[in-house]
Amino acid sequence: MDLVLQAGPVVKLVLLVLVYFSLVSWAIIFYKVRVIQLAIKESDRFLDFFWSKKRFDIIGQGVRDFTNSPLAILFREGYHELLQFKKRAAAGSEEGEMLADLGGLGNVSRALRRATTQETHRLEKYLTFLATTGSTAPFIGLFGTVWGIMDAFHGIGQTGSASLAVVAPGISEALVATAIGLAAAIPAVMGYNHFLNKVNVLIGEMDNFSQEFLNIVDRMERGK
Repeated sequence: MDLVLQAGPVVKLVLLVLVYFSLVSWAIIFYKVRVIQLAIKESDRFLDFFWSKKRFDIIGQGVRDFTNSPLAILFREGYHELLQFKKRAAAGSEEGEMLADLGGLGNVSRALRRATTQETHRLEKYLTFLATTGSTAPFIGLFGTVWGIMDAFHGIGQTGSASLAVVAPGISEALVATAIGLAAAIPAVMGYNHFLNKVNVLIGEMDNFSQEFLNIVDRMERGK
């Protein structure tokens, strides 16, 4: 703390920026831990529920119990589009007849892709800040260190003394910026890589579920 208080104004500004990056990064990490864990847990529960019930109407009634599951949201959007298609087809309109010829798969597939994109954006929200912190914080800290060392050597030039007692305090104060930069960057990089891997797994599950959903709809239409 003494080193921070004795640092120059530029180094103090750099440290404040790094502390801001670090605090926000930790807040994002705790938030994403909760969001990702809920998404994974409820998706596993929803898959068990989906394959145990097998009937879309029953699943549609229970889907509200899985609000944090990306797979449940995909089912809700796909099932809603399927119901809308059936209503238009039952109305006997020209559009309904055309949709009946297509089997409704095109509309359902687009609804699933749209829901997948929205859920991907939700799961990846704030991860760019972690990536930015991990890539820029060390350089911001290095800038503070370089500036502090320049300031220290400027002081040496003015005093005309280059003894260790004169040089060491200024350099140690400057190196604090690099240490803080690394302390902010390392958790951010680890968190980003961890969450990105989890999100990619969930994206794969969403793609697989969408394909299974479309296959079931296709078999339903062919069985008519």
